[in-house]
Amino acid sequence: MPLSMANSGEEMTVKRVGGNESTRQFLENLGFINGSNVTVISKNGGNVIVNVKQSRVAISSEMANKIMV
Repeated sequence: MPLSMANSGEEMTVKRVGGNESTRQFLENLGFINGSNVTVISKNGGNVIVNVKQSRVAISSEMANKIMV
């Protein structure tokens, strides 16, 4: 399922990162790599705040739809 569908407080494992090459590279630079753990902190107005690699990152729901967990 896409990361945007996960509930707040859930820890998930990244299975696949989709999108074009530049989008995948951007998300991988943020820490969204296959096998990495991410926790959804909150969802607010179309943005998703997640904890990845001990950092909080805010991404749009469009980007979160490209991350399969």
